[in-house]
Amino acid sequence: MPMNAIDYRESLRRYKPRVWVDGQSIASVADAPQLAPGINALGVSYDFALRDELAPIMRAVQKSSGKTVNRMLHIDTSSADLLNKLEAVRVLCQETGCAQRYLAHDAFSALAQTTARIDADMGTRYGERFTAYLHDFQDKDLTVGIAMTDAKGDRSKRPHEQANVDSYVHIVEKNGKGIVVLGTKAIVTAAPYVHEFLVMPCRNMSEADADFAVCCAVPCDADGLTIVARPAGRPGEKAALFSNKYGQSTGVVVFDKVFVPWERVFLAGEWQHSSHLTYSYATHHRHTCIAARAGFGDLLIGAGALMCEANGFDPGQETHLREQMVQLISIVEGFYACGVAASVYATEDVPSGVVMPDPVYSNIGKLLLANQIYDMHRIAHYVSGGLIVTLPGPDEDHNPETAANLADVLRANPAVPYDKRIEAARFIEDVTASYQGGWYSVISLHGGGSPAAMKQEIWRNYPVGNKVELVERLLDRGLLSDTTRPITANRQPGRCCDIGCTPPSPTTMVAMPTTEKAKP
Repeated sequence: MPMNAIDYRESLRRYKPRVWVDGQSIASVADAPQLAPGINALGVSYDFALRDELAPIMRAVQKSSGKTVNRMLHIDTSSADLLNKLEAVRVLCQETGCAQRYLAHDAFSALAQTTARIDADMGTRYGERFTAYLHDFQDKDLTVGIAMTDAKGDRSKRPHEQANVDSYVHIVEKNGKGIVVLGTKAIVTAAPYVHEFLVMPCRNMSEADADFAVCCAVPCDADGLTIVARPAGRPGEKAALFSNKYGQSTGVVVFDKVFVPWERVFLAGEWQHSSHLTYSYATHHRHTCIAARAGFGDLLIGAGALMCEANGFDPGQETHLREQMVQLISIVEGFYACGVAASVYATEDVPSGVVMPDPVYSNIGKLLLANQIYDMHRIAHYVSGGLIVTLPGPDEDHNPETAANLADVLRANPAVPYDKRIEAARFIEDVTASYQGGWYSVISLHGGGSPAAMKQEIWRNYPVGNKVELVERLLDRGLLSDTTRPITANRQPGRCCDIGCTPPSPTTMVAMPTTEKAKP
């Protein structure tokens, strides 16, 4: 049954997770001020799915059940699905900065692919379990936290080599009823205010690491599970005009001999398939991250233009400001275009039927935004001026001794009231130059994997061999038949034809709603 934001908040009361935030035990997640911005942000994903004008992008028909579900929980089976997912995530992040809930979509897609592959290879029934779990989760319209990144310990050693093996989540017992897991997951998005966790391996496991190759679903209040988190956004701070309303908490999730029944287990020692699960998730997630940061980029474009206006400038007339704004627009739409290309050149995964975004374009788009997020912030600072970090605090706005004078001397454009100018300035400070701004930078750089991982995937998937073959043919060299050369090993049909790739399905995406329509 689809929920709205109020239903979602109320549903959290049915769970009793063990949560700590800044050294304080949280008795009720739904009522904790420290977590309110995060709960507000997830609530938007519920409310937007109930709005008819957003239905084409925020809802989807799940092929395996025939039911209409929230797109954040949907598994893509066409290029149109991927395009609509991009639009949905971008709209959500325009409103909230980071929608968070889209990680479920990415994990579910990867898990559908991997369970189908394991079943075909090893005769297991993981796919049947996962499909039942997926449909139940979609029907209840829940939120899942993706517990993928392990604490890792010494990065130079494999999981089984760690001095403290509990730095990775691993299986310590199997019996007729299920498995028991022990270990620690770090950097779990939205950890304090999800209904369940989906535990996934974070790397390719070797045979010696078989116990660490585990994927399972665990309720947030399971016995033995503890969540240690940070506040979401900047709750209660007067100057935080955006992040005191919307933000994100992340947490460390500790599993202390947590029991998981077999029906909630989707990988239990099949180490040979751990790499496919992590690779698939990374590709889906990097594709989605492109849309998330595009939505954030829309906020910077709008705020930068507002600040120019408040300062008395028209970017269309001021060359240096226009150049900066065009650069910001080009950055945002440039990496977003990679997401569109990845959707169009998607391929169907066999035997799952899941449509996989093109890995080269997905990784290039994510790499671009990871490197250019700092340029995006710099441009916002350039067009805004130093006022964004030098304004007196909000308490001065109501100080009878200073407020009137400040309102007079700090006004710029006569058509823009002082209070509107400082609102724009504090908004930009909040999302680019505060703790929250730093968070957006780091999460853009490392979210979905480090830039090194993206470069590795680009090189691994890009058909360099085809380019070598092209030049050698033009040079009339007789080396094309030499298959021992590593540089020519990676080949695939060209992207200019339909041979060897899945022709894009007819798109059913709609134009992205205007800012006016996207308002609650």
